[in-house]
Amino acid sequence: PTAGRPLAAANSLVRKPDSPHLALWQAATTLRESRGDGHVAALIAADLDPCETLVLFAADKGMDRAYLQTARRWSDEDWDAATARLGDRGLLSDTGKLTTAGTKLRAWVEDRTDQAASAPWRALGQAACARLAELMTPLARRIVAGNDVMRTNPMGLDAARELG
Repeated sequence: PTAGRPLAAANSLVRKPDSPHLALWQAATTLRESRGDGHVAALIAADLDPCETLVLFAADKGMDRAYLQTARRWSDEDWDAATARLGDRGLLSDTGKLTTAGTKLRAWVEDRTDQAASAPWRALGQAACARLAELMTPLARRIVAGNDVMRTNPMGLDAARELG
């Protein structure tokens, strides 16, 4: 479904490429953008602005502030103001660590994101999802092996470690 998901809707209208690998890439892009649109909706429902979202994420994942600020182009002033707002809401401690409320809100956002992204996978079914994972794992491993950005990135993923 693409209702309420502008990036997924736009990508779903892109003509399907003739080359199978490009068609797969475009389908994956549409799925990724659908998940992203749902994530943005969850963040809005949680009353988190973009910089607050990244500050909470950094606190949750233990990621380096300087790296994330550079990757997402947030100034020190923006970051500090977002940190103060999150502290005022009781989501961050005085030392910048997630509070219990901050941990719960992060989990709520991720749960809503997963729930919003589940329709395509439910439609595909458990057996077909397992087969897709089986088929895609070697391709993912090859991409990760040749792409250092997959090792440390603003999403906090280490694909090389995850894929073994």
